[in-house]
Amino acid sequence: MANVLRWIPLILFSTSALVLGGIKRGESDPIFSAWYTGWHAEDYPLSDVSWSKYTHMIYSVALTTPSASVVEVGVSDDALLKQFVQLAHQNNVKASLSIGGWTASQWYSSNVGSAKNRTTFVNTVTTLAKKYNLDGLDFDWEYPGLQGIGCNAVSPEDTANFLSFLQELRTTITGNKLIISVPVAAPFADASGSPSTNVSAFKDVLDFITVMNYDTGSNSSFGVGPNSPLDDLCAPISGQRSSATTEIDAWAAAGMPLDQIVLGVPAYGRGYSVSKQSAYKSGSILAPYPAYSVSNTPPGDKWSAVGGIDVCGINEGPGGVYTYWGLMEEGFLNTDGTIKTGIAYRYDNCSQTPYVYNSTSQVYVSFDNAQSFAAKGGFIRLKGLRGFSMWEAGGDYNDTLLDSISVSIPLAAIPSVNAGAPGEATLYQLNTTGSQPSASPTASSSSRDLRHNSGQWRSFFTVIALCAWICSR
Repeated sequence: MANVLRWIPLILFSTSALVLGGIKRGESDPIFSAWYTGWHAEDYPLSDVSWSKYTHMIYSVALTTPSASVVEVGVSDDALLKQFVQLAHQNNVKASLSIGGWTASQWYSSNVGSAKNRTTFVNTVTTLAKKYNLDGLDFDWEYPGLQGIGCNAVSPEDTANFLSFLQELRTTITGNKLIISVPVAAPFADASGSPSTNVSAFKDVLDFITVMNYDTGSNSSFGVGPNSPLDDLCAPISGQRSSATTEIDAWAAAGMPLDQIVLGVPAYGRGYSVSKQSAYKSGSILAPYPAYSVSNTPPGDKWSAVGGIDVCGINEGPGGVYTYWGLMEEGFLNTDGTIKTGIAYRYDNCSQTPYVYNSTSQVYVSFDNAQSFAAKGGFIRLKGLRGFSMWEAGGDYNDTLLDSISVSIPLAAIPSVNAGAPGEATLYQLNTTGSQPSASPTASSSSRDLRHNSGQWRSFFTVIALCAWICSR
């Protein structure tokens, strides 16, 4: 039954694309993906992964090093990565390994910075792929030509060198067979540091890019905004800088085909310290873009970084991250996805973002729920994108987010974002009523650990998809 359920949304996605645009059968298969983080394996073991609902999974993470001949896989990751690949293959899921990330991109620039190093790095990553029987490599360089965490090696030639490395990788027997992906924000920086206006050469060496549509919407200059906005035209002018729409349109304009773009989606939100005076407007209605304290970030849930000295030697504060299940453990949401008593709620129809606020702790959270993930699925469908990849698999609860986006890709649309002309009040009207989101029928009300019931429920959304498929026969 699990195998049947897995293919229902994929069949609907592929066949409907023949009529309505998007991914076409035989040209590019849809991608239903997530990252699996090895450092959370104790809380979220591989046995908890709903393998049958994915087409691809990416193990995070291997580290770049000062030597192009070494990509570091941790001692604890070695056995876990082998098990990850084995389970993926047993479930007909493609298994990739992510290299780099926010805290481990320091040495990408030097590793691809010369012809000699590029050849060495090609040999290193292909050897790694063969050792672990990988189907793909996910080069998470944050970011070519730009500083990321603060102590990365950076060169104006990074983007050109990265392209040369990928081209050389594709000339090898192993590299030519691999699924090669790259998580991205704006188009790669050119030699001047500006987003490239022509990335078309990358389409020939990459299977897809993943636009990381998260950690984008808040700034001390304009307040708490959406963590993962589909659009940002309703934001203050200074906040109209990054959304799924703007970033994907920029990549497409620069020459990346839409069916080689995957939407990165977060199974988490970010919390901010917001006073009661700033949090509300008109009494009990939550205000959009409230001011927040830059120096007092909430701790987040138990998976959130606690702070301390980072890889650059900088003392960082707490992360303020709340996974979807963490919002339940921390008292913002019930396990069916509805809002806890005493918690204020707001849904922004423009960016498709829910917010919650605890007036006692004075924590204001921008996050994602089933409604916003359904909107993201509709967005993927209407834009003709390749699919989605979720950071991270373990952040979901009972597959609520995964099921919502998976079924919404073939079935749903998002009229609040895609109807009318820009600037129309009906298009960008904010839902400030505080009304409850729909309850998730997949949730359990009795669980000592909110993450460990995912294998015991089947989604109501999947049943809808099954009925639609049968009726169309």
